Amino acid sequence: MGKTTGAAARLAEALAIVLGTEGIPLRLRAWDGSEAGPADAPILEFRSRRALRRMLWSPGQLGLSRAYVAGDIDAPGDIFASFAALSSAGKFAEPGPFPPLNAKEMWTLLRTAIRVGALGPNPAPPPEESKVHRQGRRHSKSRDAAAISHHYDVGNDFYALVLGPSMVYSCAVWNDQTDGHGDRANSLEAAQEAKIDLVCRKLGLQPGMRVLDVGCGWGSFALHAAERFGVDVVGVTLSNEQAGLARKRVADAGLTDRVDIRVQDYRDVDDGPFDAISSIGMSEHVGREQISRYVSQLHGLLRPGGRLLNHAISWNAGPTSPDPDSFIPRYVFPDGEMLSLADMIGALEAGGLEVLDVEALRRHYALTLREWVRNLEANWDEAVSAGGPGRARVWRLYMAASALGFEDGLTGVNQVLVQRPGGAQPPLRRHAWL
Repeated sequence: MGKTTGAAARLAEALAIVLGTEGIPLRLRAWDGSEAGPADAPILEFRSRRALRRMLWSPGQLGLSRAYVAGDIDAPGDIFASFAALSSAGKFAEPGPFPPLNAKEMWTLLRTAIRVGALGPNPAPPPEESKVHRQGRRHSKSRDAAAISHHYDVGNDFYALVLGPSMVYSCAVWNDQTDGHGDRANSLEAAQEAKIDLVCRKLGLQPGMRVLDVGCGWGSFALHAAERFGVDVVGVTLSNEQAGLARKRVADAGLTDRVDIRVQDYRDVDDGPFDAISSIGMSEHVGREQISRYVSQLHGLLRPGGRLLNHAISWNAGPTSPDPDSFIPRYVFPDGEMLSLADMIGALEAGGLEVLDVEALRRHYALTLREWVRNLEANWDEAVSAGGPGRARVWRLYMAASALGFEDGLTGVNQVLVQRPGGAQPPLRRHAWL
């Protein structure tokens, strides 16, 4: 199993300091072949002294994340088990900003780094780390475009390997809690189609309606709504790569007269009214400061009696907020902000929209993310070729961590269906769309 003495014992001491625990919930394997920690625990490999140096300069989640993305640390087995063990220990078990180390903890960490020869200058962050926070005013149109590009313009081929044929990058809706791998009736593709179809039915789509899809992604909702429900769709995205593939898919389906894909900020859409609006996995990019403007803009674009379906991740961990210097804001969703369900509903109602229905899909997103991780790991070499090793490692860590966050209830995802007052009355019961 490897030597029981050597660098691993020192690393275990350092990791315990960072976690704020007496021991560690992982089996550490160091660059010299030594191992330390519980024999039956998930393995975490420190492949380079540089990993400890990153922890010294950025103690907490950011330093460990940088080490993983750079390949200085690896979780060679079950990424879910490794991350669950790490995230449930000590300071990592608490949501919100990571508490700083005190002077004694920092000195002990520094002494450990000296003993294993890890002292040195602060390593440069991996190139996959976002620089959006340096680019002007938060949630300005130009900075929002840069944030969207950071996340989505990483290659359509890469996303196809992760998402599968559906090319839907939001929570699917499953028939049951088994992931149904290999079962077409309960596959990821079937679950994504079920989600899109559910949105169409909640919106009450009918032939001839005009629909706005805010944050249209690669066009999957627009294609389904036009083909199956006979509507005309305007889809907007800030990602040039998404728009390019979405337009190709629309052309291949012979629907260029029914579906218009634009690279456009939702704040610049001015050709309403629309009979219905879908916003699936987009409002997380809007930000708390802009949410009232978001609601006002969509209210103004919606015909009286028209419905809006807002599908969004929610922050369920109480009054604390995610740390802006943690892994996901730095590597995955720059400037992303999750509102609580209460805050989202409050904003929609304050903007003059009537709530018709709320459906929680938290467990569905955990299942979806596990399938995406399965796709990524099954196509690992191709994903590395398409997006680079750092990008593949970012997505593996992000999706595994997110799945566990949904399973633990720290985050949720909800579909909130609202209607602009006036026009047709809503159905008496929700079974009209179920």
